[in-house]
Amino acid sequence: MKKNQLRLNQTLTALVDEFILCNEPVSSRVLNEKYLQEVSSATLRLDLMKLEEKNLIYQPHTSAGRIPTIKGYRHYLQMIAPEHNKVTFRGMDLLREMLIKHYKDTPLALHYIMQLLARETDQLSFVAEPEVSNGYLAKLDVFSIGNRKYIFVMSLDSGLDKTVVMKLDYEITEGQLRKLVRYLNDELAGLRIYDIANKVLVEMRENMYQDNALVSMFLRELHKAFIDISDFYINYDGSINFLEQPEFDSKHVILSFMNLIQRQDSLLSLMRKSDTGAGANILMGEDFNVPEWSAFSVIFGRYEVFGIPGYLGVVTPLRTDYRKLIPLIRDITKTITETTRKGMMVVK
Repeated sequence: MKKNQLRLNQTLTALVDEFILCNEPVSSRVLNEKYLQEVSSATLRLDLMKLEEKNLIYQPHTSAGRIPTIKGYRHYLQMIAPEHNKVTFRGMDLLREMLIKHYKDTPLALHYIMQLLARETDQLSFVAEPEVSNGYLAKLDVFSIGNRKYIFVMSLDSGLDKTVVMKLDYEITEGQLRKLVRYLNDELAGLRIYDIANKVLVEMRENMYQDNALVSMFLRELHKAFIDISDFYINYDGSINFLEQPEFDSKHVILSFMNLIQRQDSLLSLMRKSDTGAGANILMGEDFNVPEWSAFSVIFGRYEVFGIPGYLGVVTPLRTDYRKLIPLIRDITKTITETTRKGMMVVK
């Protein structure tokens, strides 16, 4: 790389680091004093003009310093990427112990991990629960808990259990329930969850049990339960500490942020399209296809629980600590995947 380009890269990196730290337009004087003492002030001013011409930074006011553009952030992320390999999160042992302790209730363990991520980052953390529709049913259990309420437990061949509580509008005896569950296990065990939810149960209701009201109604509720567990749902941490950031002083920004996190369908679709399968991924700017969301960034990684994928990450203002968040999310998702890999879970 030519000397001039190397200096431009160093100037942009310093400017973004300083802007993330202070949330104020960065002047050439600050860059000179804190980051680039060996560069003359005249050369630095010229470099800033070149960065501006490349649309990597801009000057919000004539007399102000510069701040990075979205293109500038992207270039910055490319330049700091090699440094992520030098950073590791020290809390991985705690995460492993948490996953092992709650290995029969993985959603609870993921909830704790989401809270930990929120505490570590002061950002809005989220977990998109494992997408089970491509898993295969190993066993179905249904238990009565009184008042016509039942717990449907779907055990997948991967070792993951998913539970749904449903209320029936009719009476069913314990004997009838046992007989139905035994029959359904014979019919459904070994089939893919997606096929059970979207095809098999629909055909069973339509073709096999039209004349048996009890069985038809039970299949209807079972169908709802399988649809429920097939949904890919995003859970957000309940803490509101992230709202203390200066970016959220504006009501308009808060409303745009709420709109982003409520559009789960769009967010899930974007994560699927942008998922590289390893490390952390970043959505920003035009990635969202919604101008009102361009002030934010979504940093996420894909994890697997017993081979079934999910997503974990944070939703932040565009100005955020990428140096910390990227390796942190990379390490957390990697630890979840490795600890829950089928045949690897060791209970102490």
